[in-house]
Amino acid sequence: MSGTGKRVLVAKPRGYCAGVDRAVEAVEQALEQHGAPVYVRKQIVHNKHVVETLSERGAVFVDETDEVPEGAIVVFSAHGVSPAVRDEAKARSLTTIDATCPLVTKVHQEAKRFAREDYDILLVGHEGHEEVEGTSGEAPTHIQLVESAADVDKVTVRDPEKVVWLSQTTLSVDETMETVGALREKFPTLQNPPSDDICYATQNRQVAVKAMAPHCDLVLVVGSPNSSNSVRLVEVALNAGAGASYLIDYAREIDEAWLDGVETVGLTSGASVPEVLVRGVLDYLAERGWESVEEVTTAEETLTFALPRELRPSRVAR
Repeated sequence: MSGTGKRVLVAKPRGYCAGVDRAVEAVEQALEQHGAPVYVRKQIVHNKHVVETLSERGAVFVDETDEVPEGAIVVFSAHGVSPAVRDEAKARSLTTIDATCPLVTKVHQEAKRFAREDYDILLVGHEGHEEVEGTSGEAPTHIQLVESAADVDKVTVRDPEKVVWLSQTTLSVDETMETVGALREKFPTLQNPPSDDICYATQNRQVAVKAMAPHCDLVLVVGSPNSSNSVRLVEVALNAGAGASYLIDYAREIDEAWLDGVETVGLTSGASVPEVLVRGVLDYLAERGWESVEEVTTAEETLTFALPRELRPSRVAR
């Protein structure tokens, strides 16, 4: 990373992950194939700009399935839904398009498997988050939510030899491992998930911020307040040595006072943030003298996911 003077360090990877890209495209394709309105249960991804843009195109966002007219089309968000929600959609004769991120689906499958094997499942995550509600709904009698290491004292299980932990995909890796460490002290034979539950994109964005933050007087994270992975990036930046860090949806939300005495600004974005919003922040900073931009790359991402099967072209028999 080059010398001193006003400069911007931009984290890479940042922004859209494969699951978000797929979910947003699913709504766009549903509108294209079926016309407006297309209903979406909850926010398709946790980003204000994305939701507003899709709303302008004819997507109608609802909190619950019973708000969707009978027989209409509904898209399930990237965060996943419980079996109860699927049953409700079926009862209302809704045409469903499932935009659940495949990495969230993987956690659902793990929950079902361990419930079948009669394990107590300790789910590390945030109460009320849609992903946690969906995963918990797969095995409600077997899953307990553990939000942090401070909650571990309250956890009780039927058989300490049959306990496994799973996690929400968008958490801070460091905080999750701290919670798991506390759980393992209490339950020494605690099993790990078959593979990482915290998604590759969440981890990659945190690693990039850790590399950048020690060199930054200020780190700006573009993302919405209800985006778990975006909020975590602010925490990661501060823990890694940034002078200050703030979460913003748009460049216009930057407080000029934050820039007082600042030479190096770090910039990243959550996994549900389109790149146009990052460009807006770069333009804002350039107008104020931060014209030197350097990318800090810690990983290259090439993963893509196919569209939900309901939106793929049907194969014509020959």
